[in-house]
Amino acid sequence: MSGLGLVGDTDSREPVTGITLDSRAVQPGWLYVAVPGSRAHGAQFAASAIESGAVAVLTDDAGMELIGPSLVPVVAAEDVRTAMATVAARLFGEPAREMTMLGVTGTNGKTTTVALLQSGLMAAGVPTGTIGTIGFRLGTQELRSSRSTVTTPESPDLQGLLAVMQRRGAQAVALEVSSHAMALERVDAIGFDAVGFLNLGRDHLDFHHTIEDYFEAKARLFEPGRSAVSVIWVDDERGQELARRVAQHGQSRLVTVGTTEGVDYLLADYEAVAPLGGVATVVRGGEALELELTLPGRYNMIDAAVALAMLEAVGVPASAALAGLRAAQVPGRMQRVDLGDDAPLVVVDFAHTPQAVEAALSSLAGIGPVISVLGCGGDRDPDKRPGMGAAAANGSALAIITDDNPRTEDPSSIRAQTLEGARSAADAGEVIEVAGRRAAIEEAIRRAGTGTVVAILGKGHERGQILADRVVDFDDVEEARRAWRRRVEEGASDASAHDE
Repeated sequence: MSGLGLVGDTDSREPVTGITLDSRAVQPGWLYVAVPGSRAHGAQFAASAIESGAVAVLTDDAGMELIGPSLVPVVAAEDVRTAMATVAARLFGEPAREMTMLGVTGTNGKTTTVALLQSGLMAAGVPTGTIGTIGFRLGTQELRSSRSTVTTPESPDLQGLLAVMQRRGAQAVALEVSSHAMALERVDAIGFDAVGFLNLGRDHLDFHHTIEDYFEAKARLFEPGRSAVSVIWVDDERGQELARRVAQHGQSRLVTVGTTEGVDYLLADYEAVAPLGGVATVVRGGEALELELTLPGRYNMIDAAVALAMLEAVGVPASAALAGLRAAQVPGRMQRVDLGDDAPLVVVDFAHTPQAVEAALSSLAGIGPVISVLGCGGDRDPDKRPGMGAAAANGSALAIITDDNPRTEDPSSIRAQTLEGARSAADAGEVIEVAGRRAAIEEAIRRAGTGTVVAILGKGHERGQILADRVVDFDDVEEARRAWRRRVEEGASDASAHDE
């Protein structure tokens, strides 16, 4: 930690036994970290934290001025978030040093790639934890936790989680590294064995404001000293820029993956496998490997090729890596919902950017006519909504525009923005609006015929819907099953009435 200042009673320091940036979570003996927030500075809650038993406070210069004279030591750091990450790592015994650490970033595909990495490592006999959007797992066991963030936990929570995984036998951890995590220094105290870049599209501009800021946040994961190996998908224009930067600084071994000659891992000959799956060839070092997935779509094969390169970079044999990739399943990512015989094919996916919606629907187009159900999240980048609507309309025989997580916004206004894009799409199929996600799923199932594919997009693995100031239970998979049962029951009732 550099640029430290210290006030308070420095001669009566007590040992620090925990760390948090939430004043409400402070326990006796803990360090309270007061960081500036979007609405208030954490230093405004320092008195409450000290009353709860905080034995010291870590903050910045502005926080130190707000706190003033204190009964406990108050430390000011030039970069309080980097200092917090360092302190948290040391407090928990620097668990990342004891495990193989793999980080994945990109607008789309992080969750899938992390699941693929875990499957490949587990196939090689390496107990592996995962950290990301769909939760925290060690092998097949879910680790329960109250989540403070969507994807990458704040550094105190992250280091504590790594310590738990390491104590429970994890030898490797694969984690999603979000742009928020890089901007807020959540992984600053972790030295990665390998990091991977997938793509860059439009997302999170409510936080980063410009696409350039968004890219630069992700690019920090590939700066000198972050990782021993950098695996980069270079078909993406931003990936090419990252590869140039890594090659220039030379402090990380560069591994390129793509579809053009000259890359280290060449992905070729992708073919879809019915009903959901695919096979491709990966050429590396003059050897051709068959890469097979039970996940549909070329974009998932790209994630798998990057995962294969990362797995081999950390010493996983190709045979084990390929077997693990072949067996991998990802909740809420092109997840097939089994409705029984004579039912339409229903797929649930987390696609929530224009690029992800387009990729998901294009992977299903060859199976049969597609009915899509799509909403856009409230209190998030509104400019991507028309693009998502257009992608849904272009890729569907019928696009049903509905609600996602409206949060504090008016759902009808969100739908109107999405519909604007859908109805102006160049190759749009039929487009309708259905208020209420449950009603939209029911309409999709009702209108689905034999051979039809129903794609329910946007929420994926989520088990709740955020409405204003409350969260209600909502699971796209269960809603699809409920809608199908209702259709079957109504069909049986109609048949009985006809017989009478």
